[in-house]
Amino acid sequence: MTVSVKICGLNDAAAVDAAVSAGADYLGFVIFPKSPRHVSPADAGALARRKGAAKSVAVLVDPTEPQLGAVLRDMQPDIIQLHGGESPARCLDARHYAGDAVWKAMGVSTAADLARAAPYAGHADGFVFDAKPPKQADRPGGLGRAWDYRLLKGFDAGAPWLLAGGLTPDTVAKAIRESGATAVDVVSGVESAPGVKDIGKIKAFIAAAKAA
Repeated sequence: MTVSVKICGLNDAAAVDAAVSAGADYLGFVIFPKSPRHVSPADAGALARRKGAAKSVAVLVDPTEPQLGAVLRDMQPDIIQLHGGESPARCLDARHYAGDAVWKAMGVSTAADLARAAPYAGHADGFVFDAKPPKQADRPGGLGRAWDYRLLKGFDAGAPWLLAGGLTPDTVAKAIRESGATAVDVVSGVESAPGVKDIGKIKAFIAAAKAA
């Protein structure tokens, strides 16, 4: 089975076009002001219209109803990824604003963290398992932190999931083998600086993941 790839934190047309041409399956747009990759719903919508056959993903952190409404109006995302402390019920609510699905992102550092996925079964359509951020972090993801991907080997989340956290073109193949992931998500691992995507790294990452 070919691994699916999400390139996240996209904020310019050149990077979007590179990801699409290289075969990305998902394009992530971070709508969260504390992130160096933040884009407005309107800008996310303009970029998402370049998606081709890929799916657009709006990445949100504890969004309010007005924020969700703006994302639906301006972007019309295929998928909403909730990356905050959203409850299972909140995931169901967000489903009304997404074309296809809602994913719940979760930080993981030990096997016990994976147990937190159980209440979301039947509420979220998928999961993104990322590195748990340090307590002093001002945002929940996109920090480039690797973790023990082996924790996911054989884990049944009750829904499809993506592996995230510290992945790069050089490490993604090994991470896929260790975790058994069928989908991966990269942010900082394809950047030359925070919020600045590197087209060469985007292409290399997708090629490495697809070949794994």
